[in-house]
Amino acid sequence: MLPLNLPPQELKVVHNDDGTSNIWDFIRQKWVALTPEENVRQHFVHWLNNERGIPVTHMANEVSINLNGLSRRCDTVIFDASLNPKVIVEYKAPSVPITKKVFEQICRYNLVLKVDYLIVSNGLKHYCVRMRYSENTFEFLQNIPFYDDIK
Repeated sequence: MLPLNLPPQELKVVHNDDGTSNIWDFIRQKWVALTPEENVRQHFVHWLNNERGIPVTHMANEVSINLNGLSRRCDTVIFDASLNPKVIVEYKAPSVPITKKVFEQICRYNLVLKVDYLIVSNGLKHYCVRMRYSENTFEFLQNIPFYDDIK
């Protein structure tokens, strides 16, 4: 796996006899295939928990939504104490550039959840947008907010 632009995290990885690897998803409480995108997700959610104070109990991975009659999944959703969605996070593999198309994808998910923040990361670059619904606009933030700032 490529080195990421995230602090090292203590992750549980097992290597299988068939040459594949699995990583422990501490949010879903299960082993999942270790793909480049999953590596980004696991590093990022650990960083959100350890460095941004997001409680594990307020994060969910692979959240199903219904978008125009189609089932879609948000990579990670962060909730407030009342379990209202506040943030959608979309991950890509480090080899996938963050483009307008990636932002369009997360914006489509936000048509359903209407959260305050959208985060996109490929493990190398991280972008955070704060929605300004009352002004019908948004702003890119310099830093990803702490939990106390989003709840």
